[in-house]
Amino acid sequence: MTYQMQDLLPVLALIVWTLIMWVWMYATRIPAMQKAGINPDDARHPGSPYNEKIPASTRSVADNYNHLHEQPTIFYALVFFAALTGGGDSIFMYLAWAYVGLRVVHSLVQILSSKVTQRFLVFALSSIILMVMAGKEVIRVLTSSAIGA
Repeated sequence: MTYQMQDLLPVLALIVWTLIMWVWMYATRIPAMQKAGINPDDARHPGSPYNEKIPASTRSVADNYNHLHEQPTIFYALVFFAALTGGGDSIFMYLAWAYVGLRVVHSLVQILSSKVTQRFLVFALSSIILMVMAGKEVIRVLTSSAIGA
């Protein structure tokens, strides 16, 4: 396995997890909508009153799927930036895998628990890791620019 490919494995892992959440979302949402007698066309908008007929546990899966398309986009860009510009040392990679692990934990807490404070703690930790990763890359780039100038 090439070094650059190894740098991108956390990206692949989070993409696979997002697709697992997609399957979980539809495996729960479609039966819930059928049971509630909801016409999909009536529930096409997130704020639709028809969506209130879907159990909160089912809505949590869809909410989490949407969350996996928000902050992780920064993660994807950051990992690609590091891989393409010579970053991605072992510390960066440990941080990247920690971020992926915390996003999986965040998904499970959001879906299996109604404790928002637990979910926020996991989200905050993953956010801090993302900030450290970005800060590490900024320092690396500024340091290499200063040395190269």
